[in-house]
Amino acid sequence: QVRVIESGGGLVQSGGSLRLSCAASGLTFSLYAMGWFRQAPGNEREFVAGITQSGDDADYADSVKGRFTISRDNAKNTVYLLMNNLVPEDTNVYYCAAARMHGILPIERAWGYWGQGTQVTVSS
Repeated sequence: QVRVIESGGGLVQSGGSLRLSCAASGLTFSLYAMGWFRQAPGNEREFVAGITQSGDDADYADSVKGRFTISRDNAKNTVYLLMNNLVPEDTNVYYCAAARMHGILPIERAWGYWGQGTQVTVSS
């Protein structure tokens, strides 16, 4: 059984930082691209960042480029999202996802496994 579990969300002031973690089990982690999406109530789930199986390549949404960094540790079956210079507009539920894919597709339906999400709230 595949399990994807996020952690690290919370409340932070504008300009602050958070690091999200996502641990995956029940799959061969090194064969999966990993990604982060986010969703606010009433909105569609949007792509935030993705990283290839080896970690050599990453992609980001324009809204987070230069502020967020995705990384992975294949020995620990874990992917991270370091979020710096947070702004209130980053307030969302953040979801971790895994997929067997070539490259990184920023499309929700392309990702097969999902976590339950972790809340990030940025106060002004």
